[in-house]
Amino acid sequence: MKLILSTGVLYTHNKLRSGVSVIDCVTENEKKVAGRKEKKEVVQTPPPVITFPRSGRNITKGLRRQKRDWVIPPINVAENSRGPFPQMLVSIRSDQDQDISIRYSITGVGADQPPNEVFSIDPVLGKMFVTKPLDREHRSSYHLRAHAVDMNGNQVENPIDLYIFVIDMNDNRPEFKNQVYNGSVDEGSKPGTYVMHLSAFDADDNTTANGMVRYRILSQTPHSPIPNMFTINSETGDIVTVAPGLDREKVSQYTIIVQATDMEGNLNFGLSNTATAIITVTDINDNPPMLTSRTFSGEVPENRVDVVVANLTVIDADQPHSPNWNAIYRIISGDPSGHFTIRTDPISNDGMVTVVKPVDFEMNRAFMLTVVVSNQAHLATGIQSSLQSTAGVTISVQDVNEPPYFPTNPKHIRFEEGVPAGTSLTTFSASDPDRLQMQQIIRYSKLNDPADWLSINRSNGQIVTTAMLDRESVYVKNNIYEATFLATDNGSPAASGTGTLQIYLIDINDNPPALIPKESQICERTYRSINGVNITAADADTDPNAGPFVFELPTFPTTIRRNWTISRLSGDFARLSLRYQIYLEPGVYEVPVIVSDSGNPPLSNRSVIKVKVCPCDENGDCTTLGAVAAAGLGTGAIISILICIIILLSMVLLFVVWIKRREKERQTKQLLIDPEDDVRDNILKYDEEGGGEEDQDYDLSQLQQPDSLEHIISKPPGVRRVDERPIIPESQYPIRPVVPHPGDIGDFIHEGLRAADNDPTAPPYDSLLVFDYEGSGSTAGSVSSLNSSSTGDQDYDYLNDWGPRFKKLADMYGGGDDD
Repeated sequence: MKLILSTGVLYTHNKLRSGVSVIDCVTENEKKVAGRKEKKEVVQTPPPVITFPRSGRNITKGLRRQKRDWVIPPINVAENSRGPFPQMLVSIRSDQDQDISIRYSITGVGADQPPNEVFSIDPVLGKMFVTKPLDREHRSSYHLRAHAVDMNGNQVENPIDLYIFVIDMNDNRPEFKNQVYNGSVDEGSKPGTYVMHLSAFDADDNTTANGMVRYRILSQTPHSPIPNMFTINSETGDIVTVAPGLDREKVSQYTIIVQATDMEGNLNFGLSNTATAIITVTDINDNPPMLTSRTFSGEVPENRVDVVVANLTVIDADQPHSPNWNAIYRIISGDPSGHFTIRTDPISNDGMVTVVKPVDFEMNRAFMLTVVVSNQAHLATGIQSSLQSTAGVTISVQDVNEPPYFPTNPKHIRFEEGVPAGTSLTTFSASDPDRLQMQQIIRYSKLNDPADWLSINRSNGQIVTTAMLDRESVYVKNNIYEATFLATDNGSPAASGTGTLQIYLIDINDNPPALIPKESQICERTYRSINGVNITAADADTDPNAGPFVFELPTFPTTIRRNWTISRLSGDFARLSLRYQIYLEPGVYEVPVIVSDSGNPPLSNRSVIKVKVCPCDENGDCTTLGAVAAAGLGTGAIISILICIIILLSMVLLFVVWIKRREKERQTKQLLIDPEDDVRDNILKYDEEGGGEEDQDYDLSQLQQPDSLEHIISKPPGVRRVDERPIIPESQYPIRPVVPHPGDIGDFIHEGLRAADNDPTAPPYDSLLVFDYEGSGSTAGSVSSLNSSSTGDQDYDYLNDWGPRFKKLADMYGGGDDD
């Protein structure tokens, strides 16, 4: 093997026992350091050359023993080299380069595969270079293959494998996963108790000193009770206690700064980093609760519940609102009947002595309780209870005016119903529990009496009926009538109590049975053997005053038993049916039936059932005609009804026809005027908007409205032109129907003509009429300035025959000589 040295880099060739060579690439400075430690064979002759093995070549000169080729040793390159780059690593050549031109190339990751161009080779000289600094933490080794081909691209040597290892440098500090770690330890823990674990990671090679991390504690805050309460395992990072004396009530939390250093903890060459460990001292129940006083007192009115009568205060140094601090109070003596309980205030931890069962001043005037307090959690091992955990509580009972009470409440009595008014039932008296007070007077009153059947004596409580008791009343439930009474004393303040009286009413036979049903129907002939009506009875009384019932037909009238019969089906049911071979006309028959109950003595009731006898179809159902007939109408009556219906419909039809015909006649009736003069058919509108050719000679501007009418309004009264419209209020025409009936057209026209003849202001008159405003500028105030185009004399006297409306025109033009 041959090696080549590049400038500034020393390559050492150490032959291994196995025949494998290792090529180390170090800097000149590293070479000087290495030279001081051990002596190596340093070759500074021209760099060695890696030649291709001869195993793949064609040998043509006979058999010759070949020298064994050495395995290509790996190439070690330090990471983070400062260059310069490209930096030569090794030279590769083929011994055929003297005969032919050889081209060299390398392939693999770092050459022609990502990351590309980390390594390069001179294709002519075969020198291989590294082109940039390497990072072992990014990639620790490379595997390349070197190739040799001729100018035609033909392989002249078999590829050789090149292994490049990146030598680790201590370029990474240890890194903690978290900057702050939290742990806890119970107070009072013994030395050596595990607390928590910290770990740091170094990206350098952990098989070398560069990646070997060691831990140590830099500081502890606070320094109580000693500065070194904890220690850390330098290799594992476990923190444990080293001294006793942890007390949460004194120090509840420690802050420790931990340092991690690589190079096996060498502070001169290693890199370091720090993290914070917060250790919380957890509470244990090492402080028993202590009552603030040995005695407590309170008072309570009698007969009161849910009242706090005393407040017990306690002190506990353990962590508030934890099981080690929460107090539990117990009454161990002085309350055998369980009148009191002690509830804990969740905020203040005080004990509230509360009454849960009413106390009676007449029975106990005071209570002496013994109370003990403890925690939810048991005391820690070795901790004894305090003498201050027990106290006495004195509770005084206050006397109050208690209401009277009924010793038997509710009170039950039994009476037969029907007892008359004024009957004394019982005495419902109350007692006064205030025996130690002066004798009080009790007065009674009625509080609730739904049926108003009872009254009570105000002084002694005697109950007397005011009406007859009725078990069948709606106010009686399950044979029991209930009333409530009030007893009131004369104390200060007055107190009252209520009592309930329940009267069980014993039934007597006071209600006769009633027949059921009230109506039914049967067929007139079909299936006589099974044709009938099932009947029963209802009785408001109960057994034995109700069923079984007895059903029978009365003897009068005699037709009842002649036509009908009753057969017993059971104790409560019977069948009413027609006698055999008896035919009745369809209709409704009232059949009286006598029903008797089983009371002692029995009560009877005569009831009537309405039975409809009707023809039936093959299914035994009444037909429609039969149902009508059964309603009590005969055939003649039915025919009469049908004839009346037909006549009524005919009259309605004739009336409608007459109305239609009269309407048609009104529409075809002739008007009162000549059809030729009927304006409805002769007036046509063609929307003409201009005159003929003769009208073009007129100056239409003369028809425009003048700018001002002051020359008309300012004229003195009494002087008026006859061609001007009179300035007087116009008469109001009578209101006419909007659409007159065609038959009243004549009357309509005559009425309008008469109104127009009698109106002196009605047109025609010669005055200015404005139909559309087309602008200003007209100098003519009236159309009177337009002279007639006719030159001959005309006779206008005939206008006098046209009526009052044309009289003014006749005066203007008829009397030409006077004008």
